[in-house]
Amino acid sequence: MEQNKQPQAGFSTRIISRKFAKPDAHGAITLPIYKNAAFEFPDSESIAAAFQYRYELHTYTRISNPTVAGFEDKVKVASGAENVVALASGMAAIANTFMTIAYAGCNVVASPHLFGNTFAFFKSTLAEFGVETRFVNTDKLDEVAAAVDQNTCAFFCEILTNPHLEVANLPEIAKIMREKHVPVVIDATVIPWCGFDARACGIDLEVVSTTKYISGGATTMGGVIVDYGTFDWRHSRKLAKAPQPKGMSQFMFKLKSEIARNMGACITPDTAYMQALGMESLQLRYEKMSDTAYRLAQHLTRQKKIVTVGYPKLETSAYKKLSDQLFTGNPGAMLTVALESKEACYKLMDNLQIIRRATNLFDNKSLAIHPESTIYGTFSQEMKRVIGVQPELIRFSAGLESFEDLANDIDSALSKV
Repeated sequence: MEQNKQPQAGFSTRIISRKFAKPDAHGAITLPIYKNAAFEFPDSESIAAAFQYRYELHTYTRISNPTVAGFEDKVKVASGAENVVALASGMAAIANTFMTIAYAGCNVVASPHLFGNTFAFFKSTLAEFGVETRFVNTDKLDEVAAAVDQNTCAFFCEILTNPHLEVANLPEIAKIMREKHVPVVIDATVIPWCGFDARACGIDLEVVSTTKYISGGATTMGGVIVDYGTFDWRHSRKLAKAPQPKGMSQFMFKLKSEIARNMGACITPDTAYMQALGMESLQLRYEKMSDTAYRLAQHLTRQKKIVTVGYPKLETSAYKKLSDQLFTGNPGAMLTVALESKEACYKLMDNLQIIRRATNLFDNKSLAIHPESTIYGTFSQEMKRVIGVQPELIRFSAGLESFEDLANDIDSALSKV
């Protein structure tokens, strides 16, 4: 019996070979784009059943769409999740997730070392709805545990902080949260599923900006919410009594039937098509970009005008051991350098010829940005201190150009600092 057991296909093979939910009328082998808004039904009972989730049929593209469903299915195959919802952006994924699980009077335990808009969402937007965010040092597990109480609706952090490059001990944090019946929600944008097994680490929900690695060259904006089906939502004050249709958690039912519908941040069929296409080359691009980032980090440690280089795989990183354990040796394409001053950072960036001065991460093109004056530029000095962003820091995102060209570009720019 064991001899006939088929081995699981590789990551890229699973994505590329995934069949459509229904055969295409013309035998297309690439996901078709269904750009229509509405879908016709043969009778009144059929359309009523579809709206009531008794049948998995498409009714209206703001709610569901065959092209979007095809993209979501590829994400399910890649992640091993129970359910996936695709939305218009990574921030839409975060907002819809917490609108689903948070409520007035509850609290979220989170790292303060977050992307700028994410921090502002917790610090300001959710606060105005009566939700407290308790910022903790995720390096201190006792501090994380102490912040949780009976009103904690979730724990949240980034899988690898942007731009701090810190790695939380997610398996240990997940154990703490499991004992306290609190769901673990992570932003996994910077390490895709071919480089990180969220389920094995005890993660319940993931939010991902698919604008980054997944879109394949920054072609489109998007986000996904990934539900591993591992949390018992009977422990949630808000969702304990929510319906649970077959194959869908209470969280997912609330999200699909109410929150995502009412918030209206749907992803377009054209975007879903582009991102489904990007999924097919995800592993190839990720491994190439990670390798280039590591080589650049090693190269830049030898440059005298650079004070420090940040990359989790370097021996100098306090998170190397944990990064190696969680990310299968490939901690992504983001690296940082610290110079002597903000002025030096500007001088280096202004002299780059190949690397683009632009926001975003994991484009096919290599990018550089000064986070303190851009992403966090409108934040107060106190907020910048809390978040931990420094004016001497440049963030690089390694693209698909040759390592030699990128290294020479930075070296040339450094010579003018």
